[in-house]
Formats: sequence, structure tokens, C-alpha cells
Amino acid sequence: MMDYVLLFLAGLIGLVAGLGSGIFGIGGGSIRIPLLNLVGFTLISAYGMNLMAIPVSSLIGAASQRKNIDRKLGAFMILGGSIGTVLGTLIAFSMSTSALVLAIVFILVSLISVIGMNLNHIAPTTSERLRPSFAALFSSSLAANTLTGMRGGSEGSLFVPILHTLNVDMHRAIATALFAAIFTALVGVLLYWSQQQLLLLEGLVVLTTSGIGSRLGSMVSLRTKPRKLEIGLSIVIIVLSIVPLLKALFM
Repeated sequence: MMDYVLLFLAGLIGLVAGLGSGIFGIGGGSIRIPLLNLVGFTLISAYGMNLMAIPVSSLIGAASQRKNIDRKLGAFMILGGSIGTVLGTLIAFSMSTSALVLAIVFILVSLISVIGMNLNHIAPTTSERLRPSFAALFSSSLAANTLTGMRGGSEGSLFVPILHTLNVDMHRAIATALFAAIFTALVGVLLYWSQQQLLLLEGLVVLTTSGIGSRLGSMVSLRTKPRKLEIGLSIVIIVLSIVPLLKALFM
């Protein structure tokens, strides 16, 4: 029997996550996964629904910010990120019975995101020397998506910090991350589909509301100062990363 309350909550979470995706360029997974897990979905189910929503919400966000997309940098990230998505997703399947391990991975990824976002303030001398070369973007995207794939993503939760760490302008980083996330997430969707790990109806609801939220969020992002985006993204990632860990420990 269909749980309509859970379906409604999934739609609401999709809308909130879409707003986060459009505003911060993070694909929404850092918001969707912990909240879906909090309301009653298993982490693996939340991972699958998250991946279904990413291509659409990221496409809408990227289209809204298309003038800021760097397609060359995005191509480097798609190549490395797609390989990382495959590796990380296969690892996630093997750890699917360990909510605590997956929650710890979620927090580690979130901490890396925040450090990368703020490296120019933490270590300005080191930050100034970094540049977005093919080698830097390919290797970092591969490593990033291996980690994010382990917690049900293949999107921009690390893409924006990577680009910003390599001294790419914040608005350009957000748009390029959204562009790359479209393709790397599709790889993840195919893997979850092949393993029959997708809740189709719930995923479609999350996808639809995420798309609406992403469009609205992108309009806000274009009118927001870069430093405010950095601070907002850091706070959102850290706060929500704690949710799966608390649930694994106490619920």
C-alpha cells in the first residue's frame, strides 16, 4: 500500500534540495540524501532517488546559468567524474548494510567540500598557486566522485569546491559543476537501475519537485554575491551531513 505521507515528504524534500542545487550548484544530494533518510527511506533508496533527480535539476540549473559554463573544464570533470561514479557506486552497493559506515563517509565528503570551498581563506599562499589543468581536474573529479558515489551521488557537492579551490570564479564554478553533474549522474542512474535499486514513483516525484526548485534557486544564485554563496554552501553541507550519522547511532 502506497504511503502518501512519505510520498508528499519526498516531494517536499525534492523542492528544498532543488533550491539548494540551483543556488549553490551542489546537485542537491547533500540536502536530499540526509532528509530522505531522516523521514524513513533507507540510505541506498535515498541514494537512488537522489541520482534520479540530479540530471534534471542540474540541467535546469545549468541552462539558467549557461553563460557562465566553461565547457572545456566541464569535459575534464565529466571524464574523471564518470569513472569515479562507477567505482564509488560499486563500493556503495557492497556497503549497503552498514548505515554507520555510509554516514561516516557522508560526513567526510562534506568536510572535504567545506575545506575546499574555503581553502583561499585557510591557506591563501597554497591556493594562489593552484590552476584548473586537465590533470588536476581529471584526478580530483575521479577521486571526488569515487567518494560521492559511495554516498549516493555523482554530482557537484565536491565539483564546486574543486573548481573554486583551483581559482575558478564562484559563479563560473557553480554553472560548470551543474553542467558536469548532468552526465556523471546519468552514469550512476544506469548502475542503480541495473541493480534494481531505484524506487521509480518516489524518484519521479523527487525529480519533478527538484527541477522546480532548481529553476527558482538558479534565479536567486545569479543575484547573490559569491562570498555569500560560499558561506551558505558551507553551512548547509556541514549541518545536513550530521543527520545520517545521528540516525545511524541513535535510531
